[in-house]
Amino acid sequence: MRLKAMTRFNLGQLSLTLRLMMFVGTAIALSLIVSGFLVLKSVKNHFAEQDYEELVVVLESIKHQLNSIDADTAKVQQALSKAVSGHHGIFFRVDTVNGKQLFLSKGAEFLERLEYEQKLESASREQLKKWQIGNGLYRGLIAELSVNGQTYNVITAMDMAFHKQFLDKFTIKMWLMMLAIGIVTMSATWFGIYQGHRPLKSLSTKIRNIQTNQLDERLNPDDLPIELRDLALSFNEMLQHVEEGFERLSNFSADIAHELRTPLTNIITQNQVMVVQHRSSDEYRELLYSNLEELERLAKMVSQMLWLAQSDNKLIKPAAKFINLNQEVKELLEFFEALASEKNIKLIQEGELPRIYADRDLLRRAISNLISNAIRHTPSGKAIRVVASANQQDKIQLDFINPGKPIPGQHLTKVFDRFYRVDPSRSEHPDGTGLGLAITKSIIEAHGGNISVDSNLQQTVFTIWLPINESDKTTIELA
Repeated sequence: MRLKAMTRFNLGQLSLTLRLMMFVGTAIALSLIVSGFLVLKSVKNHFAEQDYEELVVVLESIKHQLNSIDADTAKVQQALSKAVSGHHGIFFRVDTVNGKQLFLSKGAEFLERLEYEQKLESASREQLKKWQIGNGLYRGLIAELSVNGQTYNVITAMDMAFHKQFLDKFTIKMWLMMLAIGIVTMSATWFGIYQGHRPLKSLSTKIRNIQTNQLDERLNPDDLPIELRDLALSFNEMLQHVEEGFERLSNFSADIAHELRTPLTNIITQNQVMVVQHRSSDEYRELLYSNLEELERLAKMVSQMLWLAQSDNKLIKPAAKFINLNQEVKELLEFFEALASEKNIKLIQEGELPRIYADRDLLRRAISNLISNAIRHTPSGKAIRVVASANQQDKIQLDFINPGKPIPGQHLTKVFDRFYRVDPSRSEHPDGTGLGLAITKSIIEAHGGNISVDSNLQQTVFTIWLPINESDKTTIELA
């Protein structure tokens, strides 16, 4: 297992240049080696073919000489000695079928050691033989010749010393040439890889130089090779997300400081005023109640911020089950009835809702935030309507409709951002923290739904869609 891990590490940690050089080098080496052996084989076959053709010519010359003489031994010796005239390094031996030697060419004593095996009536390329006799290397043919009714056994041989000397030198020169070709090719390959990696190194340098205060910079894909354009586009997309995240974090930090500053300033100011001079017990009690109210608001804000942080990191797991959403909405409207009555606002429920698979507590919290928000911004004497309907995509639609001052169009896409303020007239409510709609959006999306808002001069409508299929219960998770 350790060896496996080390192998995986070694392969994975090698540089791209080295890995490419290894693969290309292996391919080049194998190609050159195979090519070298094929060339050597081709040269050897060429020499063998030449030797065969020359030996066949010698056999024909021997046959011709035998055909032109009678049985006189002296004439036989004289005629056969002319058979290899003009041929260098050729040796032959002629015997009768009874084994009587008729002729042995000069220097061919080594042929006396050979036996007449696999004699041929007609020589063929496949029957070309090779003999190692002493320090000599020979190639030859063994044939049976019929001349004027007489049969002769003939052994012809050719000294391969010249061929061997040539092949030895050729082999050395060829492998040296192959080595030189390999070195030149590998050098050219390394240079090509180096040039090919220059855009990648340039891209890496550009990325490395991007600082946190330069997140608005982008890579230009048109300046890069085609293979790196997708990488540049992906990096630009990632950088866009990072920039948006930094911007949200910066704004969130500023919003937190702003939201915490107001209650803390109130507490500090009230306490500073109280300690200037002696106060009665009732005044101190009133101060403590005021401080408690501000501290409770701070505690609520911190709790909501913690919940959103856990939601962002998927640390909150919805305890989903089938619930009667129609009954849940009805109970929540009854709960807010007292608050709405104080402002002379009516709460109206319309439509029927089916059972859905959801986390009861989280969904009640989201709906409560929307009802509370509607009551906060509805003028006295008006009515808030909660309208339920089902669409054809197996989702329910729940509209929270309230009259009141409209939300400007440029703010509609940002009302679900944390601490976002549309305008002072819509945020002068001490009981609000600016996190309710952000929490609501997180809860709805956790259930596989979505939420939107639309506003005009007559009314503002918050709409949520939730899945009602049982199969959707497996998709419930915090986004």
